[in-house]
Amino acid sequence: MYRTHTNGQLRTEHIGQEVTLAGWVQKTRDKGFMVWVDLRDRYGITQLIFDAQRTEKGMMEQAQKLGREFVIQISGTVIERESKNPNIPTGDIEILVSKVTILNASLTPPFTIEDKTDGGEDLRMKYRYLDIRRNPVRENLIFRHKVSMAVRNYLSAEGFVDVETPYLIKSTPEGARDFVVPSRMNQGQFYALPQSPQTFKQLLMVGGLDKYFQIVKCFRDEDLRADRQPEFTQIDCEMAFIEQEDILTMFEGLTRHLLKEINGVEVGAFPRMQYDDAMRLYGNDKPDIRFGMKFGELNDIVKHKEFKVFNTAELVVGISVPGANSFTRKEIDKLIDWVKRPQVGALGMVYCRCNDDGSFKSSVDKFYDQEDFAKWAEATGASPGDLICVLSGETNKVRAQLSALRMELAERLGLRNASVFAPLWVVDFPLLELDEETGNYHAMHHPFTSPKPGQLELLDTHPADVKANAYDLVLNGNEIGGGSIRIHDKQTQAIMLRHLGFSEQEAKAQFGFLMDAFEYGAPPHGGIAFGLDRLVAILGGQETIRDFIAFPKNNSGRDVMIDAPAPLDQAQLTELNLKVDIQA
Repeated sequence: MYRTHTNGQLRTEHIGQEVTLAGWVQKTRDKGFMVWVDLRDRYGITQLIFDAQRTEKGMMEQAQKLGREFVIQISGTVIERESKNPNIPTGDIEILVSKVTILNASLTPPFTIEDKTDGGEDLRMKYRYLDIRRNPVRENLIFRHKVSMAVRNYLSAEGFVDVETPYLIKSTPEGARDFVVPSRMNQGQFYALPQSPQTFKQLLMVGGLDKYFQIVKCFRDEDLRADRQPEFTQIDCEMAFIEQEDILTMFEGLTRHLLKEINGVEVGAFPRMQYDDAMRLYGNDKPDIRFGMKFGELNDIVKHKEFKVFNTAELVVGISVPGANSFTRKEIDKLIDWVKRPQVGALGMVYCRCNDDGSFKSSVDKFYDQEDFAKWAEATGASPGDLICVLSGETNKVRAQLSALRMELAERLGLRNASVFAPLWVVDFPLLELDEETGNYHAMHHPFTSPKPGQLELLDTHPADVKANAYDLVLNGNEIGGGSIRIHDKQTQAIMLRHLGFSEQEAKAQFGFLMDAFEYGAPPHGGIAFGLDRLVAILGGQETIRDFIAFPKNNSGRDVMIDAPAPLDQAQLTELNLKVDIQA
């Protein structure tokens, strides 16, 4: 056998035992008459000792030739370590080596395989197989495994069945851009990689499999950021013969189970917030409720004076920043510059200091008096020692700008504690969303989402007012899951597709298989999908999902390790009947 123990296993009770270990050379220390080697595997580090007085001469020479990341096997005796290392579990012992075998030599790695490495992100992604040897990366992958297993065990115990759905499917015009795959056997035709298994899981409900789940790869050809990859993993779930309350109860239970099992945190019932309230109070549909700073709308308070900026604004809205009256004028000026950045897009910011003596000092003192500012403080919930920050402009834009400012201030003030978890449900989303460029409506979630009961008739007269039977699960300002009660009859689905601009022929061509299935006794059903990558990152105290993916893509969607995507050779292009300008 290659090893009798792992490198994190041996303790003082093993002293005197003959053992065989294998692993990678972490580092060596050569004193001439004595060589120490740190041997590493996924389980830990064991110190080896080669002693000129106790080790054969040939063995000493071999030890002095060992380089970093050499793969070796050793045999020897466990002895007590003279200079103990309390920082590692094996720090009380070492191995007096009697035999060493080099299983594979190694080039000098391009960066140090240590917790704090000298390798930049691009270099580490190119040599990701080396990066995985580092404790932080390896521990993140093991952490992901624990979360996945906890999900599987919970859902299996609740009667869910894990079913695989196809990866080669049909492209649809809804949602993000598809990744497409040319078919060699059907010239001129293409598969698409699924953005989700949505229609298949609905068909499983029609098939009578009333509790389905799958931890599944999905694909979207869209721009990337820290929490988005072109291929990502979903915990995809569907249930039949249920209402919205059943879904919320089941998956609130799953989330509570994960928080307790993985993080040792117990939380009570999740609060529920209507979409309209989330937008009004926080400026976005995934509010971070670990801290306050709710929006206070000021239109009725500020528009009676001669301050033109406020008088011409569609919405004037502010937040109270706790303890921020301590900010210097220079710090506030930097904050104003921050909101003017193109990424935020505000034209400026008005502020008001809430002094400890109950008085106020503002950047618009010449337009407003102390009585006015007291009303600002009441509307925003400000107390002495706080700073009121006010933005104005078009309603949707200014809410998004103030939401960005709120999150930035929370980051600066240390209010986003990664060890605190504040989940909530956001419900009653609009069914449709207006595309301002085209003037057409599209589904806010997807075209299979059911309207709230009794609101179908509003589609013809007030489409913007129709609420969806949909829900998102938010954790610490991140959407970790979302779903809806589905349409389960052909007539309602046809009405929905018509309002989304599909002709009868187009609807049949794209979704005829689903609408046909609805004619064979489709049960009421609904579901949810969690973003596993994002969920794991948040449970792990981070928000960048790449750190929890074994082989992630970079911000350009490239795998720099295997150099993908890459061009096809001409023979492959010809076989697929594709014409590509290879030199382009």
